[in-house]
Amino acid sequence: MTDHSPGALAALWRARRPSGPPVAHTFRSAYADRWVRFHSLPGSKRYPESEDEYAVVLHRYNTVLDELFADRHVYVVTSDWSGAPGGPAAFPTPRRELHPNGVHWWTDSDEDDPDPAFHTHTRFYADLRPWRHGCVDALLRAVADEALVGVFVTDTELRRIHHPYDGGADVVLATPGERDRLRDRHADWLSSQPSGL
Repeated sequence: MTDHSPGALAALWRARRPSGPPVAHTFRSAYADRWVRFHSLPGSKRYPESEDEYAVVLHRYNTVLDELFADRHVYVVTSDWSGAPGGPAAFPTPRRELHPNGVHWWTDSDEDDPDPAFHTHTRFYADLRPWRHGCVDALLRAVADEALVGVFVTDTELRRIHHPYDGGADVVLATPGERDRLRDRHADWLSSQPSGL
């Protein structure tokens, strides 16, 4: 039986993703050769303003998530941060309500500033679940509204990562070829910018 404990997940991350901690906004640069970004709304509109637009956002997120994780188990990861490793979250988010089974598995501390008032400790929480279409819709809506940041979904081998953000999703695939095939299937959802942003 595979160990899915918080310690085992942290060890697996260190082994499979040695380029750095599980900080979602760094995935684009850390895994540039396997990364693609999809926009959530036509015309690269950032925030949905109607239920019809939320439906488009959720459709795009779930379409890619289904392609990545159908018939698999996934880790759903959320985060918060504090001025102290065990302190309260620095600002209120719906993380606990929307991810009640998330178990703390990693803390990324930034204590470079000599003034402790500027130290930050980002805490990551994960739960393991079978992937089902729509199973993270409440989290995805909160992400689309920028009420939550730093969310990602990954398979149990950490080979594929889907990081939704307000305006789109950064996706890391197992190989450049897999990235290219996914990108080509959803070319209408890509940025018109050469950088892919």
